[in-house]
Parts: sequence; structure tokens; C-alpha cells
Amino acid sequence: MDINLNKQVAIVTGSSSGIGKGIAISLAKSGAIVIVNHSSEHSRPEAEETLKTIEENGGEGLIIQCDVSKEDQVLAMFQTTIDKYGTVDILINNAGLQQDASFVEMTLAQWQKVIDVNLTGQFLCSREAIKEFLKRGMTEKSKALGKIINISSVHETIPWAGHANYASSKGALRMLMQTLAQEYGKQKIRVNNICPGAIQTPINKSAWDNQKSLDALMTLIPYDRIGQPEDIGNLAVFLASDYSDYITGASIYVDGGMTTLESFADNG
Repeated sequence: MDINLNKQVAIVTGSSSGIGKGIAISLAKSGAIVIVNHSSEHSRPEAEETLKTIEENGGEGLIIQCDVSKEDQVLAMFQTTIDKYGTVDILINNAGLQQDASFVEMTLAQWQKVIDVNLTGQFLCSREAIKEFLKRGMTEKSKALGKIINISSVHETIPWAGHANYASSKGALRMLMQTLAQEYGKQKIRVNNICPGAIQTPINKSAWDNQKSLDALMTLIPYDRIGQPEDIGNLAVFLASDYSDYITGASIYVDGGMTTLESFADNG
């Protein structure tokens, strides 16, 4: 299947590293113009590496710093993109973080920070994307008016002790996605979630950077390997293309079977 995204403009939040970087590179290889978003000056060098890889592979993109939990910064990111490229066709809501603690020890600041980035950030970016889709109208580039792809998690359905803020943000993201798919389906706006399991990125390094931890992780994954950012990137390209034109309101799990709960394999 050869997918050509035909210079559609894609904003990928949190694409300076990890899953977001993998998605940005995959979209660019398939012909999209990619906005590489990062949150702070600290992550600027990583964003530059992402853009360098995109350009070395013949792609085109732009770096924009934006904390997605800040409304004024989200507005500015969309306006800069529209001023430069005329519109936005694809939004990948990837930016997210963890601040872990047992529930009784979790501070309000920890709770609020995760909700602000993982959920409110998705709300703000989705709102601006939908406004632009509706304002622009249909083009010949896609059968859909616009595409929103949220990077959720297996923890939108699997509870996760010690991570109440993170799991809550992802569970809520499923409802946000389905509500938007329902509300704007008639306008041909498609909204879906990609739900990664264990992907080899810096955010979960402690789970794979030594053999003992990796072996423990494999007890949760029937497919017996850790995922890679390109596993998510490949699906994002498909969901951004016309090949997936009848897919909206869906949560698609990319987890090597983690949601089958392998720990029950011998105790059914």
C-alpha cells in the first residue's frame, strides 16, 4: 500500500522525541508537510534533530515551540502554521507526560499538570483544528474535511495503580474523541485514538533499559517484543490517509496484545 499524503499539513504535538518523533518522520516520508512541535527551549535541540531527519529524507517541515496546555500558545501555533502553509489538514495530538505517585501521596499540582497537558492540551488543539477545517472547507487533497488522531494509551481501558492522573487523562480522552467524532461526522471530520502499549521511548526507559526490567515487561506482552515509534507512525499515516476514510470514533490498540491481559494466560 503506497500512501501519498500529497503535501497535507500536519501538526504533530510533542514531536521532538519518542512516539511523536516517529510519527512526524513517518508522515513526512509519506508526503505530508510536518509541523514539529516542542514545549520548551530545553527540547529545541531534539526538535531540530527531528526536522533534520525529515529534511534528509526529502520532506518539509517547520519547528514551533508551544506548550499545548496554554491557550495563547496553541492559538499562536495554529496561526503561524496557517500563515506559512495556508491551512492545517491533520492534527496529531501526541504531547503528553507522566508525574507518578501513589494516590494518597499525589499532589494537586501533579494531578493538574498531567490533566492540563494530556487532556486540556488535546481539547485546545482539537478545537483550533476543527475551527480551521470548517473555515477552509473541502479540498481535493482528501476525502475528509480534516483528520484528528490522538495518541492515547492502553491505559484508557487498563487501570494503572500509581498513575491515577495519567490513566484518568487517557480514559477521558477516549470520551473526548468519541464525542468529537459523533459531533462532526456529518462534516466529514474524522477523529480517532491510537492506543500504544509499551513503546521503546525515553518516557519509559526504566522498563526496558536492563534485562530484568525487560523480561518483566515481556510477561505482559503476548507478542514478546517492545514496540517501536515507527509502529505508531505507520498507523498514524494510515489513519491520516483516504484508505481509512470509514474509520472514525475508534480506539485502535498497538500493544503487542497487552490488552489481552497475558498475566491471566495460565489462570483462566
